Amino acid sequence: MGASAGGALTPERLRLPVCFLGVFACYFYYGILQESITRGKYGEGAQQETFKYALSLVFIQCVINAVFARLLIQFFDTVRVDRTRNWLYAACSLSYLGAMVSSNSALQFVNYPTQVLGKSCKPIPVMLLGVTVLRKKYPLAKYLCVLLIVTGVALFMYKPKKGSESADDHIFGYGELLLLLSLTLDGLTGVSQDHMRAHYQTGSNHMMLNVNLWSTLFLGAGILFTGELWEFLSFAERYPSILYNILLFGLTSALGQSFIFMTVVYFGPLTCSIITTTRKFFTILASVILFANPISTMQWVGTILVFLGLGLDAKFGKGAKKTSH
Repeated sequence: MGASAGGALTPERLRLPVCFLGVFACYFYYGILQESITRGKYGEGAQQETFKYALSLVFIQCVINAVFARLLIQFFDTVRVDRTRNWLYAACSLSYLGAMVSSNSALQFVNYPTQVLGKSCKPIPVMLLGVTVLRKKYPLAKYLCVLLIVTGVALFMYKPKKGSESADDHIFGYGELLLLLSLTLDGLTGVSQDHMRAHYQTGSNHMMLNVNLWSTLFLGAGILFTGELWEFLSFAERYPSILYNILLFGLTSALGQSFIFMTVVYFGPLTCSIITTTRKFFTILASVILFANPISTMQWVGTILVFLGLGLDAKFGKGAKKTSH
């Protein structure tokens, strides 16, 4: 893996702090940039606009991820031979980019803490599809952890009816449905990646490169066909400062992925899960403070239950066994 080669340049005693700070800093800033871009107001007065170009945003992110993965392979991973079928990469990229587009689009309808907490439910579709498609068996602890996560999300999403019926009184609106779609596609992506690792021993850098290349191809066709590209370029011409944030957004995404791979290689998925779970909690906290996103007492209880479930899952919920392929 490219991450392991890059990690070899770091003294052993500093690897864990470097991995922790790398993942934390990159994705912490990534979250702030994502909310700034997608929920920010552009212009003044009656001329204010919002960012509505999720396809273009994800397109740029995929281009930067692909370039970064290519550099990692060029400098650190030239020995590995990739035998994975192209059609598998193409299929994986469809669910991968669909999940990202849905997740970014959801921010037009829900605040960032809701989006982060919703995406924290990724273990649920991955587990369900693992059981039904890959025929995996999970320990009882896994199901209990998922129950905690589901309960926490239900508490967070529950909105008691006020005096008059309004759009905000419904538990599921457009934003929540987009998050549900994103989670389903995350599950399909996980199944595709498991298949590639099991049958082709696909390396992380090659997977990152090819999935992002196919995603770039599909998204490029999409933004041209829908005309979004020209609308986005016009928007960027009116508000050129957004390009700086979008480039930083893509770079933090690519760097964050490389630190995650390094953490998995040297310290295993348990340590990586603990780091990413901690990061998500502090990202929600930062969003509440920096962007004044209100969270009720019940929502805080739900948030704590979700992260408790994620933490216990990282500690006790591993060890799924494949019975067949």
